[in-house]
Amino acid sequence: MLYAGKDDPLYQRIESTLMLAFDGIPKVETPTKKDSRLFQLRIYESPSDAKAKKKVEMFNTGGELAVFRATGMGPVFFGETLVGTKVPNLTYMLGFDDEAAQKAGWDKFLAHPDWIKMRDDPQYKDTVSNITNLVLRPAACSQI
Repeated sequence: MLYAGKDDPLYQRIESTLMLAFDGIPKVETPTKKDSRLFQLRIYESPSDAKAKKKVEMFNTGGELAVFRATGMGPVFFGETLVGTKVPNLTYMLGFDDEAAQKAGWDKFLAHPDWIKMRDDPQYKDTVSNITNLVLRPAACSQI
């Protein structure tokens, strides 16, 4: 459909993003292959480059990614946006067996003592100014 018409466009717009993988998850992972799986895509916008770097640090060396893993929240990817919209931001995706696993994972995460300590640590205050949260279901041909 290279020459789709105005009244029957193939798409609205194309948007491209270039991200740098987090040190803690340098490659895409496949946490589950269940037919009932779902993915949660989250974009954390930051008010400044310094705050964005601090949030990436919170995941990489501050322990937030470790808490995700410990609470059954399977990472697919984590990336710092270098080029794209809503910069500065980071984007990550989690995979779950189903909706019940997603809810259980977030309940465990929010109650985890290491998360509570990080959340209340002044160095990480105001690192996120807006969150986009999308729940996605994979297509039959999905590689993840």
